[in-house]
Amino acid sequence: MRPDLGTAYIDAFTAVPTLDLVCDIYDPAGVRYNRDPRFIAQKAEAFMRKSGVATDAYFGPELEFFIFDDVRFDTSQAGAFYAIDSEEANWNTSKKEEGGNLAYKVKTKGGYFPVQPTDSQHDIRTEMVQELMNAGIRVERHHHEVASAGQAEINFRFNTLTKVADQTLLYKYIVRNVARKYGKVATFMPKPLYGDNGSGMHVHQSLFRDGLPLFFEEGQYGNMSELALQYIGGILLHAPAILAFATPSTNSFKRLVPGYEAPVNLVFSKGNRSAAVRVPVAAVTPKSARIEFRTPDCTANPYLAFAAMLLAGLDGIRKGIDPRKLGYGPLDKNIYELSGDEKAKIRSVPGSLDEVLEALESDHEFLLEGGVFDRDFISTWIDFKRTTEVQPLKLRPHPLEFQMYLDL
Repeated sequence: MRPDLGTAYIDAFTAVPTLDLVCDIYDPAGVRYNRDPRFIAQKAEAFMRKSGVATDAYFGPELEFFIFDDVRFDTSQAGAFYAIDSEEANWNTSKKEEGGNLAYKVKTKGGYFPVQPTDSQHDIRTEMVQELMNAGIRVERHHHEVASAGQAEINFRFNTLTKVADQTLLYKYIVRNVARKYGKVATFMPKPLYGDNGSGMHVHQSLFRDGLPLFFEEGQYGNMSELALQYIGGILLHAPAILAFATPSTNSFKRLVPGYEAPVNLVFSKGNRSAAVRVPVAAVTPKSARIEFRTPDCTANPYLAFAAMLLAGLDGIRKGIDPRKLGYGPLDKNIYELSGDEKAKIRSVPGSLDEVLEALESDHEFLLEGGVFDRDFISTWIDFKRTTEVQPLKLRPHPLEFQMYLDL
């Protein structure tokens, strides 16, 4: 493990002064390890520069998470359960609390931008912001998110691919530890609550060449250049395979269901939150022109997920993929108000981790370009996910099954 000194961070949560560093992995002979995710991210950036398309790829992830007061769970041969609680949760309106119930609970799907006292976690998020800024991460805003029970979002400024992946991991470390300081637990699990919105990681992306933005063309759809549309085409065409890295948990697909602002539709749009790719239209300038891939979540390894997105976009540019000709939009209508025939024409993201792993098996040539990923890594990833996540979940009975089937 060879530390990258540019990632040095003085840990804010240790009793003894401690320096944290991100490391690159080498084998004993001094050769970079092919399964090191950070190495894959670095190779993706190098391949992009060598291709001549762009010199810089900027990524800006928006991480959503929950802050709970209590999380308990267990799974064994004889039983399984989970239980979560939050002082601001909608289900606690009748709960007797020490000192009395102070009400102002967040309604289901009612958590978008309330003020105090309904938003009970403003000060916690503010301290998270302060620690992120102390660590050199440029924060832009924070707010309560849609769901009840303490859903939050803190946005930080975009950066180049590997740097922003480093920052994403540091961000999660700081958020978790500030929550612990307050006697709470922060989780980036995509869908911890039944019947309410889940947590995603919308990823903004743009390409520049020697300081010049490549995604802007005034007067075109969303002021998007033809190159940007081709990048979108690559993302949407390869989306099922990308999701093996960008939504790589079984829980991810409990978030990706219609009705919860979930980006399940493989289309691009200027307005639909349920579209996999959204084109931001507010105060767009040449340098801020970008695309937003909304399907990923925070269980992703950012080095792998961002690298896969970049390679898919570059594949779209190299092959001149036009998302309009392939039926990926643009779709600027309310998808929920479309007729049955219209909805049937819209492709959706796969419905399970097993399905996206199958998609990766059949569609990974674009990841092999420039030697960024290799077949060893991809086959190992697929096997690991199937044996340690997909199959164990399939083998275990679910509490709901007892409710449905015990008396049959």
